[in-house]
Amino acid sequence: MKMNKNIENPLNTSLQLVPVQFEYTHLTAQSVAIAGTFNAWHPTTKSMQPSGKGLWMKEAYLSPGYYEYCLVVDGKWIADPRAKNFVPNTFGGMNSILTVANPPVMAPRSDCKTSLQ
Repeated sequence: MKMNKNIENPLNTSLQLVPVQFEYTHLTAQSVAIAGTFNAWHPTTKSMQPSGKGLWMKEAYLSPGYYEYCLVVDGKWIADPRAKNFVPNTFGGMNSILTVANPPVMAPRSDCKTSLQ
């Protein structure tokens, strides 16, 4: 599976990576991975780890942006059932949509005092 169009997130080294937690439940799956625009649709570079009772998990660190992705379950490409948005792909299936927002900016604490000498 590949994305519909070339969606690129601008390279900005000042952007902070944001932790994103992926979860999927499948009682009999032998392998689950995530492939999308964030890893050039490579089906094995973001393997999910089994956490018991059919739960698969993966934490990824992504730059803020818009991504299309699929889960690769035992070699079969599927849309993530937990995704909120989807887009048709050129293979007759659906890609899941992930939007990673900028992390909130921390305001300086007013109870902190500094002195410059």
